Amino acid sequence: MQKSDFIYQLPDHRIAKHPLTQRDQSKLLVFNGGISDQKFIDLPKQLPANSQLIFNNTKVIKARLRFIKTAGAKPIEVFCLNPFQQSIEDAMEARQSVRFECLVGNLKRWKNHPLELELRNDLVLTVQKGERSGQGFIIDFNWTGSYTFSEVLNISGQIPLPPYMNRDSEESDTERYQTIYASNDGSVAAPTAGLHFTPEVLNKLDIQGHQRLELTLHVGAGTFKPLSDGDVNKHEMHGEEIILTQSWIKRYLNHKGRKFAVGTTSLRTLESCHWIGVNYLENGIMKDLGQFEAYELNSKYTATEAFEAVLSYLEMHAISNMVLQTKLMIKPGYTIKSVDGIITNFHQPGSTLLMLISSGIGENWREIYAHALANNYRFLSYGDSSLLYFS
Repeated sequence: MQKSDFIYQLPDHRIAKHPLTQRDQSKLLVFNGGISDQKFIDLPKQLPANSQLIFNNTKVIKARLRFIKTAGAKPIEVFCLNPFQQSIEDAMEARQSVRFECLVGNLKRWKNHPLELELRNDLVLTVQKGERSGQGFIIDFNWTGSYTFSEVLNISGQIPLPPYMNRDSEESDTERYQTIYASNDGSVAAPTAGLHFTPEVLNKLDIQGHQRLELTLHVGAGTFKPLSDGDVNKHEMHGEEIILTQSWIKRYLNHKGRKFAVGTTSLRTLESCHWIGVNYLENGIMKDLGQFEAYELNSKYTATEAFEAVLSYLEMHAISNMVLQTKLMIKPGYTIKSVDGIITNFHQPGSTLLMLISSGIGENWREIYAHALANNYRFLSYGDSSLLYFS
């Protein structure tokens, strides 16, 4: 299986660089054997009765910070990726100091001296560059006052837009590049399928008897990393932090209707939970999930059996929530266990996200994307949406 198997021609003018004024007025392509064109505001009517929609409630942090060394010079940019040897939840609540893996822009301008931002009378942020880590550096953040790191970023940082938008963030992006139900700080990219939801759409879901379930996966910058050239198995998947809780797993298990993931990050969380549960059933170990482990584990277990195993472990050890990492790669040949379909945007050519979609709908993705291009759908993060039933 090659990267070229997931390539299509996407003209730059079809990439949505800005969002629509009204979130729920985006187009909605529905695929359930055939294709139909709808409006997102009518999503509740397109779902089977008593459906469960599963949302990722992660919140995008203002992960991009700019330090001016001298007046008029290009700023040194520090882009927070992941906490260093710490969970995202703990790092966001840290006070006075924290360490992060970061990308650094205009690196040549930063020698070994600390950089400083005076943000408020009682808040001065200082950063010091440490050792290399992957493509970036370990950065030490220190600040005055009683602020949490989440509050420091909110005061000092900028929303990190996807690189394909090729523009600086604007004030409006602070609100629009965030779902209306975002609550858990930690992502450097939005779970963009959720950007279409409005209070009106959520209210319609409730009125029509659909159930809403929230879970958390903190989206990393690796979500934008294209597939490596050639064999897709040579691509190194990025790790992302998922939170397994008794409460959402119980609600997932208790719902007997059809289930739909809102976005690839919700689906990745659910599928990771499945294989974490299978590994526990098979090996008695509750641990992070590697890139290809799912393909080596026993496929006989249902999602119900696997999720019940995770819940049993949490209950047995009196754990209300557990933070784990997943590097799961979902590619054609993989059988999706946890849901009947997905609500998702249109993804980049040659991406792991498009490969994931292909695993659920097969080669139909080509017909769907050709239809979307021919019918003026807007693509990528700020683009239009689709409701795809898995085969």
